[in-house]
Amino acid sequence: MIELPDPVPGEGEVLIRVHAAAVNPTDFTGRTRQRRAGTAGGPYVLGMDAAGVIEQIGPETQTDLRVGDRVMAIIVPRGSHGAYAERVAVPAESVAPMPSNTGFAEAATLPMNGLTARLALDRLGLDAGDVVAVTGAAGAMGGYAVQLAKADGLRVVADTAPQDEELVKSLGADLVLPRGEGFAQAVREHYPAGVDALIDGAVQGNEIAAAIKDRGTVITLRGYDQPGERGIVFQPIVVVDYARASEKLHTLGRQAEEGLLSLRVAQELPMDQAPQAHRRLEAGGVRGRLVLVF
Repeated sequence: MIELPDPVPGEGEVLIRVHAAAVNPTDFTGRTRQRRAGTAGGPYVLGMDAAGVIEQIGPETQTDLRVGDRVMAIIVPRGSHGAYAERVAVPAESVAPMPSNTGFAEAATLPMNGLTARLALDRLGLDAGDVVAVTGAAGAMGGYAVQLAKADGLRVVADTAPQDEELVKSLGADLVLPRGEGFAQAVREHYPAGVDALIDGAVQGNEIAAAIKDRGTVITLRGYDQPGERGIVFQPIVVVDYARASEKLHTLGRQAEEGLLSLRVAQELPMDQAPQAHRRLEAGGVRGRLVLVF
């Protein structure tokens, strides 16, 4: 725990008093990357998801947001700028009102993972009635991908471990199959020509390509873009592309209010227990998001 000067919002920015910050896998990969790079230029503040209250609006900022609004934000960490902080100044385009029927912890689970899932589906550009497979469906991003796909009128095939089968079914998946090596073959038993597209939340890469029809698209995370056979395209996405898509985040909030998205909090922890949160998430098996509260 360290003390830093309070940030001051610049032009186009708002200052948020953070009450909750979600812990994501990208946080501990970022932590590892900074450790390998050394400490020069630090400190480094992690975190891409925040929920809190607007305390100040920067000069010349065009926004409908007002001081006192309860908001959620996606944050692109850089140096001491990250969500694991009591206050953070962010572009107004990265902020949207919290769902009115949720608390800070629940709202903090939505921005980064919800926008990642939205970006994946937007990149695919599927039509209503098309079939999309989702791996890692019990995870935060995968769960949002299942629910958003259903909201878009798609049919969803999802993978899961036995203990998560009821959870994934409750998210709306039309077909739930066991995860692992046999997933692609199981998909083909139900869809002999393959599904139209796949969102690879479990980061399985080429292992699941057999589930896709010829010339289909696999949305990948963490930069996987190897050439595929049968004309299959592996298309990596980065949520930074939607880091200022406030209208998308606003829509996600409305969908959460309407019950179309489930905001899942695994556990709330005090901010000084960030190390424990990282250890637990790295150990695997967390369903929903661990959230630091300030």
